[in-house]
Amino acid sequence: MNEHAGQKAQSTDLVEITGLIEAYFNNHPDVSVAEQKVAFGTSGHRGNSFNTSFNHDHIAAITQAIVEYRRNENIYGPIYVGKDTHALSGPAEVTALEVLAGNDVVALIDSADRYVPTPAVSVAIINHNQGKSTTDASRADGLVITPSHNPPTDGGFKYNPPHGGPADSDATNWIAARANEIIAGGMREVKKAKPAGVAYDFKDNYISQLDHVLNLDAIAGSSVSIGADPMGGASVDYWGEIGSRYGLNLTVVNPNVDFQFGFMTLDWDEKIRMDCSSPFAMASLIEDRNRFDISTGNDADADRHGIVTRDHGLMNPNHFLAVSIDYLYRNRPGWSASAAVGKTMVSSSIINRVVAELGRKLIEVPVGFKWFVPGLIDGSVGFGGEESAGASFLRLNGEAWSTDKDGLILALLASEITAVTGKTPSQHYQLLTDKFGASVYERIDAPATLEQKAKLGKLSADAVSASELAGEKITGILTHAPGNGAALGGLKVETENAWFAARPSGTENVYKIYGESFKGAEHLALVQAEAKELVDSVLA
Repeated sequence: MNEHAGQKAQSTDLVEITGLIEAYFNNHPDVSVAEQKVAFGTSGHRGNSFNTSFNHDHIAAITQAIVEYRRNENIYGPIYVGKDTHALSGPAEVTALEVLAGNDVVALIDSADRYVPTPAVSVAIINHNQGKSTTDASRADGLVITPSHNPPTDGGFKYNPPHGGPADSDATNWIAARANEIIAGGMREVKKAKPAGVAYDFKDNYISQLDHVLNLDAIAGSSVSIGADPMGGASVDYWGEIGSRYGLNLTVVNPNVDFQFGFMTLDWDEKIRMDCSSPFAMASLIEDRNRFDISTGNDADADRHGIVTRDHGLMNPNHFLAVSIDYLYRNRPGWSASAAVGKTMVSSSIINRVVAELGRKLIEVPVGFKWFVPGLIDGSVGFGGEESAGASFLRLNGEAWSTDKDGLILALLASEITAVTGKTPSQHYQLLTDKFGASVYERIDAPATLEQKAKLGKLSADAVSASELAGEKITGILTHAPGNGAALGGLKVETENAWFAARPSGTENVYKIYGESFKGAEHLALVQAEAKELVDSVLA
């Protein structure tokens, strides 16, 4: 850890906004350079304008490619467009609107010209498409302009198809390839016109339906005090309205927007990062936790949640997921009795134990929220969550709410749990550990070349010859998810009381080792050491 982690950002930590925006318009990418190509990861295209990885040409080409993609898919309804509070999100929105107008695509934009959380776009798309067939040409889709929790230098651009959730790799691979083709062709195929959009009240549409997904009456009728920190993000206009509309004892913490995010405390690597699962980025909220029963934070597009309780501090995202699942499946009688639970393969195994006791089906999938979308849209999955503090769940009646991650409803759920049960989520987690055992969970990084990362991403289980891990017999070696058979893009090794998973990083020359043990920190350290040794031997 660096010595300034968790401390308030200083002037030297702040990005120069004018230069950042000038670079967005003035720098032109060379798609023969890998770092300057359009590349869609699990959360769209991301980059920053200074190094020519996110700029006007990228967004114009991506938007033109999306126009062509939606025509190929017979999608001719409007496209819902939302942006977050990163400095590059505004210029990117203008670029996208120019191209949409040039192609005669109707864009629905925020009626107040303000910021739109990712889940508000998802809910709007789902509402629009309610009752429409999958071939109906009037279906709508969406653009979410955000790099999520990334530093202030970054920009991001996501496409959400008519199901409202993140696009799958078939769509994003096609869009990225076409966008790079357009850039390589000198942008001649991009059609532009004066940017235009039809006003749409994202905020009212979202907030007016919140009582369809949460027991807000219980929160309002309780004494639970809530401190909601938008962390300078897109939820900044939403929290105050939620509190006043539903009569909650809610205070908006830090209700300001600052493109430099100068109010933030520095993350573990001394960068400004709106990561609401990081104790360093959340340091000010943790320090002030005695003010409220429940304090919450959201990243810049509000698709992630951080939960702070007076009695514990910041909860590990895995712990809150386990508590949420345990509570929801006992308190949602309107959900189907067969509604499954979705988790990523690198989420805590305590979830497995909770789900087993509930008698529900567990669907384990690779990393990426897109895997939960089919189940959330048809109601066959009640809850889908990732270890990185992103989740969503169904309406009270068992119908789809948001098929993208929703940090607002997860933040409010912490207060609902407290109001209904009289115990905070952290107290509930203690009860779960009393029942199922306490685990130690950690993610570490290990160096890897591009070639090694590629090899790790394509491993077969046969490549692992080991029979033991940290003194326990190996019970499973997985390269595909048991929930849907999709490739993990890495490796997971399981024993009775521990597991590790190794995945290549999409952005750095490292691979990530996720590990968990129910036998304590020393055992986890042994798991991690042997995991690195095992993976390195396979990659040699």
